[in-house]
Amino acid sequence: MSAALQLADNTITLQSGALLLAAPIALLAGLVSFFSPCVLPLVPGYLSYVTGFSAADLADARGAKRGRMLLGTVLFVLGFTAVFVSGGALFGQFGETLKEHQRVINIVLGGVTIVMGLAFMGLVPGLSMREVRTHRRPAVGLLGAPMLGVVFGVGWTPCMGPTLATVQNLALNQADAQRGALLTTFYCLGLGVPFIVAALAFRRALGAFGWVKRHYPLVMRIGGGMLVVVGLLLVTGAWDSMVSQLQNWAQTFQIGI
Repeated sequence: MSAALQLADNTITLQSGALLLAAPIALLAGLVSFFSPCVLPLVPGYLSYVTGFSAADLADARGAKRGRMLLGTVLFVLGFTAVFVSGGALFGQFGETLKEHQRVINIVLGGVTIVMGLAFMGLVPGLSMREVRTHRRPAVGLLGAPMLGVVFGVGWTPCMGPTLATVQNLALNQADAQRGALLTTFYCLGLGVPFIVAALAFRRALGAFGWVKRHYPLVMRIGGGMLVVVGLLLVTGAWDSMVSQLQNWAQTFQIGI
């Protein structure tokens, strides 16, 4: 019995190490998705739809208007979070059935992630920034905000595709539905929090967005490079080594406590 408990404890610690390593990557992937050319230019439009305000109203919003902007944006973020987290749970559950072949899966997922990173940088013909997002728009205002979030989640663009696919690959690597859902939640935080910040500080956000737009090639290279690095870690086995090191650190930390 003690041996079984020890094995279970080691498994939990190992999974915790994998999640600890993957969560910051998922958070950063969400942030990169927000600043991609297929999302950032549309932010004012999305905020207008979920609040029912014009761009001028967004820039001068105060008091009750600002509260409405916050509520509408949060509902919008919750809409696409529900879609992405459901997908993360599905990938995690599917990964649980394949964990006996984890090394082969890591190599395949790593290869896919490398291709996604190169596509993000525009280096893969046929996988460029061609838009496939749905153009159906739900009703304007708070009632339509969650549905617009769902539409946004279901119809994500190739700009978001590479980063989201990387997070889904890592969710598959987690081999657990709950961990896959949690990992995708980190992605949604990276993608959703900037929407909320933009709603609360719209005028200032426009200035920051302008800088990003002027440096889109750099943003795409950094984002794509990040995905390529993650893919190489999976393919070479360095990912498992880093997880093992985190496992040892976690065990040492628990003993210290």
